[in-house]
Amino acid sequence: MPSSGTTEPPALQQHRARYRRIMRFATRVLVQAWWFELVLPRFGLARFAARGRIPRLQKVARRFHGLAIELGGLMIKVGQFMSSRLDVLPPEITRELEGLQDEVAPEAFERIRAQAEAELGLSLSDAFASFDPVAIAAASLGQAHRATLSEGLAADLGFTDVVVKVQRPGIESIVEVDLAALRRVSRWLARVRIVSSRVDAPALVEEFAATSLEEIDYLHEGANAERFEADFAGDARVAAPTVVWERTTLRVLTLSDVTAIKISDVAGLTAAGINPAEVAQELARATFQQIFVAGFFHADPHPGNIFVTPGATGEPGDWRLTYIDFGMMGEITDTLRAGLRDFILAVVARDSRALVASLERLEVLLPSTETDELERAMSALFDRFGGMGVAELQRVDPRELEVFAARFGETIRSLPFQLPENFLLLIRTISLISGVTSALNRDFNMWDAVEPFARTVLNPGTGALREFGQQAVSFASTLARLPRRVDELAARVERGQVAVRTPELDRRMRLLQRAVSRVASAVVFSALLIAGVLLRPTDEVLGWVLMGASVVPLLHVVLGGRGR
Repeated sequence: MPSSGTTEPPALQQHRARYRRIMRFATRVLVQAWWFELVLPRFGLARFAARGRIPRLQKVARRFHGLAIELGGLMIKVGQFMSSRLDVLPPEITRELEGLQDEVAPEAFERIRAQAEAELGLSLSDAFASFDPVAIAAASLGQAHRATLSEGLAADLGFTDVVVKVQRPGIESIVEVDLAALRRVSRWLARVRIVSSRVDAPALVEEFAATSLEEIDYLHEGANAERFEADFAGDARVAAPTVVWERTTLRVLTLSDVTAIKISDVAGLTAAGINPAEVAQELARATFQQIFVAGFFHADPHPGNIFVTPGATGEPGDWRLTYIDFGMMGEITDTLRAGLRDFILAVVARDSRALVASLERLEVLLPSTETDELERAMSALFDRFGGMGVAELQRVDPRELEVFAARFGETIRSLPFQLPENFLLLIRTISLISGVTSALNRDFNMWDAVEPFARTVLNPGTGALREFGQQAVSFASTLARLPRRVDELAARVERGQVAVRTPELDRRMRLLQRAVSRVASAVVFSALLIAGVLLRPTDEVLGWVLMGASVVPLLHVVLGGRGR
């Protein structure tokens, strides 16, 4: 804190104001959640709290959307991150945030010029033959401009046109402020048992922080682009822009301009003589090549980040997929690869129990989680929708899908799921690719595309995936797990974790809990009423407030015993 009589620099004042705004928003949301989700249910008003839950959550998400657009910086990334956390957030929030993009105005060009020249150590006129002052894309962390290389550098590299990404001035300080606020909120959440039992909030924030700090390191992004290009060095169908290292620093990234036909532009592809169905097939192949072979994949493959580039010959089959924006990448670790192997085997065998076990090994579920309900939900999923393509799913009655999705989502959210960062990026990638491929070809089936690559994970060097009958795989899997499950059962019995469920006992326990709860409410009612009566002669306002507040526990005493 500054000493008395001193004035803080304007930038520091802005950062303090930004921090306070984020904390005020978080405090308001947490207090509202505490009141509706914890306090009111204690007084028998759970139905009242639940009645307005969906509109309440949607309102919170819309308010955050507005705050993110206004503040920019990392807050937009927070919204995008939260929109993908289907494992820990209800759909009412993720749906409101999933459309949140970098909806921010570009930075003034003079500030961008100053940033770029300070980083490069050259004036823009010396660094480039030309530099377009109008941004072609603006994001919360930086923006992109078209430029041309100087004659000598262009001759050395073999191309002239480039795209220059320049980081917004001062963004590191803004990211630091935002992360400080997020870390403090996560520590608050870690102290709330109902939250900490389901999600490790500080760990989530640290995962998000690591990803965000990588995104503002343009040297890291340049290295990612080169690694990606090397992975597809012998593949004529996949390309990436070339990094101009002579014009690249921590905050400035210069790449060859590879702008072409946007992959979602079906009309443009058709006009160029390119078959959209073939593009869908190649996109899926390239994606699974990244995941299962290279172990290093583009984790933000939305249509704006993939172009279809026609070849020089102009022939219908002469084209390639060109990826851009390598700030967000995922990596398949040995642990994740082993977990995926078990996961794929379980899916092929339609074995819900093996699938749940694979999720536990992937650390998606805590080992102590009760998974019976999840196993039943997965069995129902396999029985009804297993192996269906996008086109087949579209022919299913929407009401059936809606009912199943609601029931399945409820089961998922009732369990302590927390997806590791790379697993989450993997799901996001496949989800985005699935959307793009189905837009290019409604009959495209991702299951067929993944099978050849899944073999490399299951058993490299053999192609016998379909030769194993589903029943044989399921039977063998069950036999292999039987000794382990007996050991687990014995261990749980020793720890006293085996519960016997009887409807009559459960009913009596609920009655007892309800009676205890009403007694507690009666005590609270008496305390508030007596305190109000005693204080009213000396402090009339506080006395009436306490007497009025006593009505809530009184209602629970009177009405809490009604019902079944």
